[in-house]
Amino acid sequence: MKSFCIKTNNSQIIDYLLKSLDSIPLENVYYINKKFKIYENVIIHYKGDNINEFYTFISDIISNCIILYYEPICLRNIINFNYFYFEKFEKEIIEENCYEYIDSNEDEKLKYRREEIWPQAMNYLIENKKMILDGFVAFRLSNYIKTLEEIVDYAVNKYIIDKEYTEFIDLLQIYVESKESKQKLVHLVYTNGESILLDENKNLMPLADEVFDSKYVSDISFSSNDYALNTLLTLLPERIEIHVIGYEDDFINTLKLIFGKRVFICRECNICRTYRILNNAKS
Repeated sequence: MKSFCIKTNNSQIIDYLLKSLDSIPLENVYYINKKFKIYENVIIHYKGDNINEFYTFISDIISNCIILYYEPICLRNIINFNYFYFEKFEKEIIEENCYEYIDSNEDEKLKYRREEIWPQAMNYLIENKKMILDGFVAFRLSNYIKTLEEIVDYAVNKYIIDKEYTEFIDLLQIYVESKESKQKLVHLVYTNGESILLDENKNLMPLADEVFDSKYVSDISFSSNDYALNTLLTLLPERIEIHVIGYEDDFINTLKLIFGKRVFICRECNICRTYRILNNAKS
């Protein structure tokens, strides 16, 4: 018979362990929950012959339990320790960025994190008769903690980039509202991620290739659309009609933020139809 004891004082974890054990599709598994001096104890007995299968099920339960209940605590602790200089609201945004990253392609990322917990849980089960969950997470899962640190680093970088982007947009909004317009209408044809500018008579316009006034330059890059943005910031048209041949992306959303009510999205006018035909012909 194999016996193993999991120790914790977290009532939610106790409930999770008991429910998980109750659903194990393996015969001859018995368990009880007892309180001793310090910890609540989930004591598991296995009287069957397939010990490897038993180890596998218990390792699964422990791994899932750690990701579900310990991971949020670990992420928060890493943020508070490594990035203590951020304000409380900034730490909350960083934590949200962590979960956003984890939720993207969740199956793959979950599998990767479980692979850093599961073998350690399995080895611990084979070599020991009891596990204090807090201690196991703190001292046996260094690779897992490093992965969480990498997730936090990504979340912090995203926060800094987003913050800089917002400040950049705010600065350009102030600039746009403080200057006089030099042109009534500009058409921007957006196709395959590139911009074409037309004047109000639908003639091609040259793109401004000089660097925009240095006090308004940011580290934010708009890829091949930099020149189009510079031209619009130079002319400050009263109306910008954007003819989207395809889909709107970050560049179009950025123009909306900078120029606000001056931007109008169009998809079905003569200009749209003409460039859609040209685009299809090139394809």
